[in-house]
Amino acid sequence: MKNVKFIALAALGIFVAATFTGCGSSSNDKSVKVIELPVPERPAGQTDVVGLALPPMDTVRVGFIGLGMRGPGAVERFTHLDGVKIVALCDIRPDRVEYSTKIVTDAGLPAPVGYSGDSTVWKQLCERDDIDLVYVCTDWKNHVPMAVYAMEHGKNVAIEVPATTSLDECWQMVNTAEKTRKHCMMLENCCYDFFEMATLNMAQHGLLGEIVHAEGAYIHDLRFLNFDETPGGYYDMWRLKHNTVHNGNPYPTHGLGPVAQALNINRGDKFDYIVSMSSDQYGMTEYAKNKKGADSPEAKTDYALGDMNVTMIRTDNGKTIMIQHDVTSPRPYDRKHALSGTKGFVQKYPVEGIALEPNAHSFLKKEQHDSIMALYAHPIVKEVGEKAKQVGGHGGMDFIMDYRLIYCLRNGLPLDMNVYDAAAWSAIAPLSEISVENNSAPVKVPDFTRGAWKKENGFKHAMAK
Repeated sequence: MKNVKFIALAALGIFVAATFTGCGSSSNDKSVKVIELPVPERPAGQTDVVGLALPPMDTVRVGFIGLGMRGPGAVERFTHLDGVKIVALCDIRPDRVEYSTKIVTDAGLPAPVGYSGDSTVWKQLCERDDIDLVYVCTDWKNHVPMAVYAMEHGKNVAIEVPATTSLDECWQMVNTAEKTRKHCMMLENCCYDFFEMATLNMAQHGLLGEIVHAEGAYIHDLRFLNFDETPGGYYDMWRLKHNTVHNGNPYPTHGLGPVAQALNINRGDKFDYIVSMSSDQYGMTEYAKNKKGADSPEAKTDYALGDMNVTMIRTDNGKTIMIQHDVTSPRPYDRKHALSGTKGFVQKYPVEGIALEPNAHSFLKKEQHDSIMALYAHPIVKEVGEKAKQVGGHGGMDFIMDYRLIYCLRNGLPLDMNVYDAAAWSAIAPLSEISVENNSAPVKVPDFTRGAWKKENGFKHAMAK
């Protein structure tokens, strides 16, 4: 059956190449077949958007699409930002537009224009000539169609995570950003958490030496939310439906984004290939039986998503990353976030710790730990961290993310996360699915920069002032 799957991949334009060979004798071939996907030529007349910086904007005029779970919180955070104007709000449900409009007016700001009641009404928001940034908080399948349409109509775009679950849409997103010369940022809030930013600062200043290995995860019991049918849940149960047809790691970026920045992915290094493995599915069915009954449609549904997925990534410079995903097991929340270098090690979960040479066999004591954390607190955190804690959003990291996005736009700076990051980080979802379906075969990660990751002067470090 696995040969059939390889043939099916070939029919989709995916080819298998023998690129890794073991040390066995000639009569015992131990070569490993790597699934490699085609990298399309850059469209004629286009160039990369490495280090893209646009003219400074005195006021960033914003339109929000998608006001379900994440959208209203984003609207509320923007009421605390200087130099922004909330111009328009859009959701297919009128009550969600009304709800978010009240957030704006309760903050003493003018009521934005509302769009609702139709599945294509969001296009009218994108077509307005008084919006600079479209902020997309919809379900995953709408991210790229909305982002592409917005960029084609002259807008910069910020889209929720993951940017897409499709390799084809990764290329659509990249090609459109290059064609239009507009920003396309994925809203990976975990890159802006306080510990992650401090450890990024440590990595960039060499405290840990050469980073050799990193770990991240999204281990978060979402069983209740997957079955939540209230207006505050996933609209039309879209996330549960996704889990019925997709395996692998569908949500890699929370754990991956921060460690990718520490490893300078797309800024002197890139993902080379992945290997992915999933357990069978047990947790969703067990939960459905307990909550809905053994004879319920939910309990009898054949969910494709394995309970635990482990994906290993090797980079072009020989670094390794381990990413895990589990949203169906009764266990504590865990994003892991660990960086292992030639001079030290840091981790966030389950116990925050820093270990440094020459005594790296144990974590620093609290006084030393706190001193290092204070010394390497990121400049952006020092600038806005206290306000972020007051405004909130996952402890403040959401506000730091929004603040930094607006800061870069207002000051004409490249964004901390660009379209190539959105594509490469999100692509792990479909690539992991391909690997899982083919007995954990290695799968080559396409180079969405088409070689631009090698540019010496193209990228500053992530979050450089």
